[in-house]
Amino acid sequence: MLNNIGLPGLLLIAVVVLVLFGRGKVSSLMGEVGKGITAFKKGVKDGSDEYDRAAEDAAKPIGQSPAEDAARAQAQTNEALRDVTPQSTDRS
Repeated sequence: MLNNIGLPGLLLIAVVVLVLFGRGKVSSLMGEVGKGITAFKKGVKDGSDEYDRAAEDAAKPIGQSPAEDAARAQAQTNEALRDVTPQSTDRS
């Protein structure tokens, strides 16, 4: 049944929607749909990047001793804290 709509049917549906809801409502709705699609694409890309980073971390060689692993983990923690810790400003 839906295979037989065609271009004239789609245009008729679009005109009916415009008449019922008005141009402002339809344009704001389409804007929200666009934002949703953009957010979805960004989420998929972020998930893919996170997966790639996890795969790279898994491929890294493990240290020779637990002390080396602990030192590497401490260095990564310090680097992460340095990235998120606000820098103090001198207000003298």
